[in-house]
Order: sequence, then structure tokens, then C-alpha cells
Amino acid sequence: MDVLELMDEWGPEKVVCVSDRRTGMKGVLVIDNTARGMGKGGTRMSPHVTVAEIARLARVMTWKWAGVDLFFGGAKAGIVFDPSSPDKESALRAFARKLSNEVPREYVLGLDMGLTERDAAIVQDELSDRGAMMGAPAQLGGLPYDELGVTGYGVAEVADELVVLRGKRVAIQGFGAVGAAAAKRFAELGAVVVAVSSVHGALVDPSGLDVARLLKLRAEFGDLAVKEYGAVRTLGAELRVPCDVLVPAALQDVIDAELAGELDTALVVEGANLPTSAAAQEVLAARGITVVPDFIANAGGVVAAAFGMDARYSPFPVNPATVLEAVSSKLRANAANIIAEARSRGTTTHVAARDLAQERVLAAMKLRGRVA
Repeated sequence: MDVLELMDEWGPEKVVCVSDRRTGMKGVLVIDNTARGMGKGGTRMSPHVTVAEIARLARVMTWKWAGVDLFFGGAKAGIVFDPSSPDKESALRAFARKLSNEVPREYVLGLDMGLTERDAAIVQDELSDRGAMMGAPAQLGGLPYDELGVTGYGVAEVADELVVLRGKRVAIQGFGAVGAAAAKRFAELGAVVVAVSSVHGALVDPSGLDVARLLKLRAEFGDLAVKEYGAVRTLGAELRVPCDVLVPAALQDVIDAELAGELDTALVVEGANLPTSAAAQEVLAARGITVVPDFIANAGGVVAAAFGMDARYSPFPVNPATVLEAVSSKLRANAANIIAEARSRGTTTHVAARDLAQERVLAAMKLRGRVA
């Protein structure tokens, strides 16, 4: 593809592609817009990563930071490699070395699909810089996002702000770091989790799944937890089960206009990035189904990352309770504000949230003299 075709009035400002012959690693860094601060965003590893995908996600980060009104810029990185490979560490170290000109001066890596807290520690070790990657284990002074489940926690807090959750039915697509943490918090808030899924299938029980058992199985079996639990259905069943709150927390582009017309829910809270198409958003709005956009609902990770960035060279660890409290208060207020903005502007929630984020980014670009 022609990278120049990715560029518009917002960015990207910089696209860096790297490779390593010894490991076969290929990777890309996209710094989208730094008007409000240096580039900060997650880093994912998958055999199917593309430049276009990473550029799209970097743009989401631009809006996400602006949407929560925190001062970092949108960026994202991707590594074309199998995260289950025994050579994962070698590929990760090669990726970090190749980007040593940009990391951490222009971009700080974070955890995303395919990477773990130990991987963050590996990157820090390779670059001999504690500030090179966020999400390292607490034993190294890091703020362990996945262990705390900050993104999923925030998703559930947002839902509870809009629909008091006690007794409400919740369906979750995905049972990874986000979906599992969301299920845990939903259960704590008194909701009934009626469906979850992983790549191995869906679990559906209108009377409620045993979330505590599922979490134990996930700790032991990972994505296979759904099979160990039993009575697995085909993927997609978790999206169609009648519920009060639906949380797509897997991959992007899972709800199109046709599926949007079939959903039996009152509220969609986007745990994944880009799970609904623009056409689907219009259909959902027309049906009176409230949607909390991804860069509002799943911004718990960026709130936590802001704390981590602030403390990355400090000898004092961040208090997890402080982070979770900030995630809850920030995301609850933001979600309520976006719903009100959408109603007052007569637009979908995605359009309202993006407009607000763009206004903030444009103001910063003007102040810096980047646009007339």
C-alpha cells in the first residue's frame, strides 16, 4: 500500500517500518498526532498486523487521549509475529532495538493484543530504560494494567453510570484481558453475566454464568476456558442473546448494519477498538440503542497509562486504588457528557465524541502554529 495515502489533515506525522532478518520480525510504528503531547499508545503482536490497521488504531488513540482530555498524542505500534512462537522474546528485542531512535523520546510502547507484562519488562531491559514501555510488572516498579484489569473495569463502570447494573443482564464478546476484567467488575456490581466468548466459542446462559469459575478456568486454560466450562455454542451467539448491556470486547469490525438490526439490547458499551461500523452506529441510534464509543468506554487503559507515564522514572510505585478511582470517575463523567452532547447536537454518540475530541486537537494544532 502507499503510506502517503494514509495522510490527511490530522496525521500521521510519522510512519516507521522496521525488520530483522535473523528473527523474521517485521514491525511498524505510526505516530499520528502530537499536538497535545508525545505519542503514546499500545503495541500489538500478531501474524496479521498491517500498516493500515496500525494507522487506524493510532488515529483512535489521538481521539482517545483528547476525549478524556489528557495530554498525550495518538500513536500505535505493531509487530508482525506470532506471539505464541518460542522466538517471541528475540523478535520483541529486535523490534525495540530497531526503534531505539524513536523510543522513548517520541513514543512510549504499551501493552496490546499479544503482549504481556513480562514483555514490557523485556523491552525495558533491551533498551536499558524503565520509561521505554508501560505496563511492566509491579516488581519492577510498573503499573500492571492487565493484572489490575483497568480497561475492563472502566467498561463496567461506564455501564453502571448509564444503567444501574444490579440485576441487569450483560453479554460480553471476548474473554481476554478486557472481557475478563469487565466480567469480574460486572459481577461485583451485581449484574448477571449471561454470555461470554473466546476464539473457541460462546457460552450462553440466560440465568447467569458462574463468573468466579470462569475466571479460575481462564487463569488455568486461557482462551480454552469456555470449552472447559462446557456447553459451548458457535461464535456470534453471545452477540444475539437478549440482554440489557452488550459489550463487544474482542476485535474491530464485528457489528455491521445487518447485525445492528438484530441486536436485542438497550446499551452497547464498546470494550474493543472499532467494533461497530459507521452504518451500524446509525442503525443502533435509529433503534434507540445507546452506544458508548470505544475511545470513551475503553479509555481506562489510557487513564492508567497517564499515571504510569507520570511515574515511570519515579522510585515510588503508583497506588492501584488511586488509578481505579480515577478510571471510574473520569470515564463515568465522560460517558454521561457524551450521551448528553449527542442528544443536544442531534448526532450519534460516535460523531459527538469525535467532534469534541477533534475540537480539542484542532485548538492545540492552532496554538502550535501547525494549521492556520
